[in-house]
Amino acid sequence: MTALGIFLLVLAFFCITIGIIGCIIPILPGSPFCWLGLLLAHFAKNELISWKLLIIMAVVTVVVEIINSLVPAYFTKKVGGSKAGSWGSTIGAFVGALTGNIILIFLGPFIGALIGELIHDRSDLNRAVKSATYAFLGFLTGTGLRLILALSFLVLLIKALL
Repeated sequence: MTALGIFLLVLAFFCITIGIIGCIIPILPGSPFCWLGLLLAHFAKNELISWKLLIIMAVVTVVVEIINSLVPAYFTKKVGGSKAGSWGSTIGAFVGALTGNIILIFLGPFIGALIGELIHDRSDLNRAVKSATYAFLGFLTGTGLRLILALSFLVLLIKALL
């Protein structure tokens, strides 16, 4: 393998590593970074990763990213939450990621959804807590799905190299 090929493989592993981290930290586009890693591996050595696999994984990546965007809102609405709760969850995830604190990264969606629900309707604390809990579960579901996908990218790359 050429020096360029080795460089591209190192870059591929770097992208997949960043992608795995990005599945947990919502500020980074985790799954797309992982796909970029496979693309780089394809160019590192011809047919190490086939075009067919790249296309399939691109479609899976898009589907998972769409699901990840919709799941927290779906969970929130399922229990009668408001758009304010859904927005709060998204904002909370973003703010949690900006802090860099692992606890706030995971609790941000819950806290944000709770604040959003309380802004929407202060009279029903139980509903706000329930809605925030489901927003948090939606966040965990989406994060878990993205993490499974990201790890599958790593497995595909390692398998291709062996």
